[in-house]
This record gives sequence, structure tokens and C-alpha cells, in this order.
Amino acid sequence: MFSELDRKGPRLRRGSIEVVCGSMFSGKTEELIRRMKRAQFAKLNVEIFKPAIDVRYSEAEVVSHDRNAIPSTPVDSSQNILLLASDVDVVGIDEAQFFDMGIVEVANELARRGVRVICAGLDMDFKGVPFGPMPALMAIADDVYKTHAICVHCGDLAYVSHRTVSSDKRVLLGETESYEPLCRVCYEKALAAENAEANK
Repeated sequence: MFSELDRKGPRLRRGSIEVVCGSMFSGKTEELIRRMKRAQFAKLNVEIFKPAIDVRYSEAEVVSHDRNAIPSTPVDSSQNILLLASDVDVVGIDEAQFFDMGIVEVANELARRGVRVICAGLDMDFKGVPFGPMPALMAIADDVYKTHAICVHCGDLAYVSHRTVSSDKRVLLGETESYEPLCRVCYEKALAAENAEANK
């Protein structure tokens, strides 16, 4: 039961953590940009961060595959986000899978300060393995929203980002020239075809 003071006093700012996840080409960054622009429209102070290594479209903007963009601050480490996110109502973090595991505590600390934190990132790497800090971020999130690309082979909902170039590096920045979204069945077929070709 709320007291009279609770009802009449200043409203407490409640922090939260939201995670937008999915495969490549599923609209994760598009959704992050949409939420951040709504916060700007509501006249909230926002700040968006991305890993400094991600310069595919722009060094200083978060850009979706559809070329929607919003200004951002590139950072080399998750701790830099805490240093730069003062007097902010909403923090957006793009490509969260590329950050160090400290991003989990950073998100928690910001939420404790009353900040709304929105993280977007790949839930799995090209091998279908949970990616970096994403599983931990999803576990502590108040809300998890999974986006889906369309399988380029059959048209079903995509399950994973299949790498189409030869490389075992876990972090390999690329677009349609290097990755394709595939459903679970088409992904297994693609792996079988690759193994058969390798064993010839």
C-alpha cells in the first residue's frame, strides 16, 4: 500500500534491462534504434554505445542493415560505458556479444542507478554456440525480445547465422558476402554438404 508521501512525492526512476537478440539480418539493431528514437521523442536523455571494432557501416553511428542510423559512442571496454553514461535516462548497447563479460555487471549497475538499459546482439555465433556475454545478459534481463530473420533457402524463420566463407575465427565482421540466415533444417544440410566437400 502506498503512503500519501509516495503518491505525492517525485516519481522514482526505475531501472531495467532489455535484451534484443537473434541471428544476423533479423532486425536487432533496427529494433534498438526504434526504441532509442522513441526515448528521444519522449525527451529522455539517451546515450548509445557500440564496440569500437565494429566499423562496418560507420565509426561513429549505429547503423542497421536497412541503413537506419543513430549517433553512438564507440568504446573499447564495457567499463568505459559506466564512465560515459552519467546523467542518462536510457542507455543503448549494440553488438553486445562483442563486449567483455564485464558488460553484465555494467548493465546491472546502470539498472541499479535507475537507467533503462537496452542491449542488442547475436544470441549465437556461426557455429550455433551461445555468444559471449549474451546468455548472461538474457538471464538478468527484465525483458528478452527475440527477432527472426528469414531462412534464405526455404523461407522459414531463421535459427542461426551461417558463415559462407572459410574461417574459424569466432569474430569475423561481415555482411551478406560472409553470412546467410538459415533455419535449423537448412543449417544442418549446409553443414553436411560442407563436411562432405571437405572429406572428398
